Amino acid sequence: MYAVMGVTGKVGGAVAAGLIREGAGVRAIMRDAAKARAWNAKGCEVAIAQTEDAAALSAAFRDVEGAFVMLPGMFDPKPGFPEARAAIESIRKSLEAARPPKVVCLSTIGAEAKQPNLLSQLGLFEQALQSLTAPVTFLRPAWFLDNAAFDLAAARTAGRIESFLQPLDRQYPMVAARDVGFVASELLQDTWSGHRVVELEGPVRVTPNQIAQAFSASLGTSIAARVVSRQDWEQLFRSQGMQNPTPRMQMLDGFNEGWIAFSGGGQNVRKGSTTLEQVIASIVQNG
Repeated sequence: MYAVMGVTGKVGGAVAAGLIREGAGVRAIMRDAAKARAWNAKGCEVAIAQTEDAAALSAAFRDVEGAFVMLPGMFDPKPGFPEARAAIESIRKSLEAARPPKVVCLSTIGAEAKQPNLLSQLGLFEQALQSLTAPVTFLRPAWFLDNAAFDLAAARTAGRIESFLQPLDRQYPMVAARDVGFVASELLQDTWSGHRVVELEGPVRVTPNQIAQAFSASLGTSIAARVVSRQDWEQLFRSQGMQNPTPRMQMLDGFNEGWIAFSGGGQNVRKGSTTLEQVIASIVQNG
């Protein structure tokens, strides 16, 4: 049996689905007991644990073959990432207490970046788990193609998508969340020693213009990509309710300036199989 955090999200759900497909047992760790029935119906054991509840997490990580761990999404963190630091410390303590025989940690491309940015939270996560004596795989996926879901409304109503990634013809490493989850499930079933990094992107790199073209194909109408000027970011993000947009802006700068990137020039990056067109078609169908 494998313990899996985040099963109600796209990545954690795909991790659990990949394990179930291989006939492996899954202990689905979730925060909302109301969602337990659906996972029980899939044959999973369910453990209810808040991320900050180290005792409950420790119990969830005990007596398993391996554990998949991830941080809750924190897109508008307070300065210094206190929310992420608290979650990281709870997960670290829980893993040290429960001692699962191996761990797969969801990290990110750019986790090693020296410049502060939103993804620095995952860099802190990796650093904290270095203390574990168990084998650990840090899975570092590229930008999620699934983020395009936020563009669907504008594509439908205005015939355009707004791009913070720029220029519009630059190819960016991206990957589908389902591929991240399925690769994580495969890694959990591997045998390895020590700590290792696995980087992951999709089958090909993607431009913002190509995202617009994929929306055009799925919606059956012409969709264009439009650059959102850097000077407008802060005002826009604050108008959307963000209290501390600086880390998000720094992250976008990192992708656009190239300092958020795979290590070693990306020579050893694994490739997922899900295409941009498949992801956009699913977003349109389910949106």
